[in-house]
Amino acid sequence: MKTYVVLAASVLAVAASVWLGGLYLANVRIVFGAASHCIDPSAPAPHHGMVWIPGGRFAQGDTVYPEEGPVSAAHVNGFWMDRHEVTNGAFAAFVAATGYVTQAERALDPATHAGLPPDMLAPGAVVFVMPKDVHGTEDISQWWRFTPGANWRHPAGPGSSIAGHENYPVVEVTHDDALAYARWKHRDLPSEAEWEWAARAGDARAGDDHDQPKSANTWQGIFPVLNSGADGYVGLAPAGCYAANAFGLYDMLGNVWELTNDIYRPRHGEAPAPDAMPMMGETRRYVIKGGSFLCAPNYCMRYRSGSREGQEADLAASHLGFRTVSRGAAP
Repeated sequence: MKTYVVLAASVLAVAASVWLGGLYLANVRIVFGAASHCIDPSAPAPHHGMVWIPGGRFAQGDTVYPEEGPVSAAHVNGFWMDRHEVTNGAFAAFVAATGYVTQAERALDPATHAGLPPDMLAPGAVVFVMPKDVHGTEDISQWWRFTPGANWRHPAGPGSSIAGHENYPVVEVTHDDALAYARWKHRDLPSEAEWEWAARAGDARAGDDHDQPKSANTWQGIFPVLNSGADGYVGLAPAGCYAANAFGLYDMLGNVWELTNDIYRPRHGEAPAPDAMPMMGETRRYVIKGGSFLCAPNYCMRYRSGSREGQEADLAASHLGFRTVSRGAAP
């Protein structure tokens, strides 16, 4: 509810003048580098596009932001994980097969979202809009807009399209949407510990690396007003355009935040079971991991394996995607 309330003061329809990285406005060209070096997510791949992640023990968490602690011992069993984010093309196949309608395509229930203005009860999602200038970085409504009509098919709102961007990560999806896709594939969403272990790829030192990654899609410059695109993209990049980690996973850091199946609490060790109800006055949030193309050294320095944030369960956003896991037998 907190994010909804902050955004309520700045409900705007997003038109063709919006800057939105890779999110597909027809008259906006934002990819500086060619995508020829990217993998082809639609091509046949071994193990249905998943890679085996061996189990192990590691020190989970980090110390950059308070919610990342305390750093504590964690253990995960081996599992399979998508080698890259779920793409528009893959999600479209799910929708075509099932008729599924995402939460951003449905109106909100006023009974469960008391106090929201009517425009924000309409089907829609939040969209990043690059401002010309900002007055500090506390007020996120300077660059986030709740946009009626924004959804996974129209990530920047009416007038935008994913046509020709089938290999980009699907965005503007919620936890329920991601879980519905995963269940359709007879899979699941990763736990926070599984995701973090996979991102570290067996490197015990990875949790101590706080530098902006060189092989990831992040923000180069001063967020939110200047992005040089030095990494090849201003905004979203296609899946698999940067080097895979040692486990063979692409885009674990940057590009899009990724949903997990763990309910968010401000500190490690406080998370309830996934089916637990929110406390009185709380809105359910789920842990998201990895940062996005909007993370910069001066703001949201969360392009790290140990970073974490909480995402409202029913709020879709243009920097948020997911990947799935399967806890089947080892190869």
